[in-house]
Amino acid sequence: MRHRKRNVKLGRSSAHRNELLANQVCHLIRRGRIRTTLTKAKALRPVAEKMVTLGKKGTLAHRRHALSELHQEDAVKQLFDELAPRFTDRSGGYTRILKLGARSSDGSEMALIEWVEAAESVGQTG
Repeated sequence: MRHRKRNVKLGRSSAHRNELLANQVCHLIRRGRIRTTLTKAKALRPVAEKMVTLGKKGTLAHRRHALSELHQEDAVKQLFDELAPRFTDRSGGYTRILKLGARSSDGSEMALIEWVEAAESVGQTG
């Protein structure tokens, strides 16, 4: 039984999985949305939302914790300076996953993961 198993292994070792999710969070911070498999998007969501929560707290200790998780200074700077202030009045649910259908090469379910506020602000101005 799979009771109380929080993370999905994604066919990788724990170190590889952590680096994969950290890289995807950094790309999500920089680009605002990324296209990936549905399973990876579902695994990415809690990591991304925890990083936004750290960014909202904004202390030096939280910045160092985010840097130890993400390993990319420019992404952490953008998270704390630009992204987290957008979500100050929101208490959770910072990301949205949109299903795109199956990939033609191997039939894997694809998804688009994006920030909720960023998509709303883009939709209003553009």
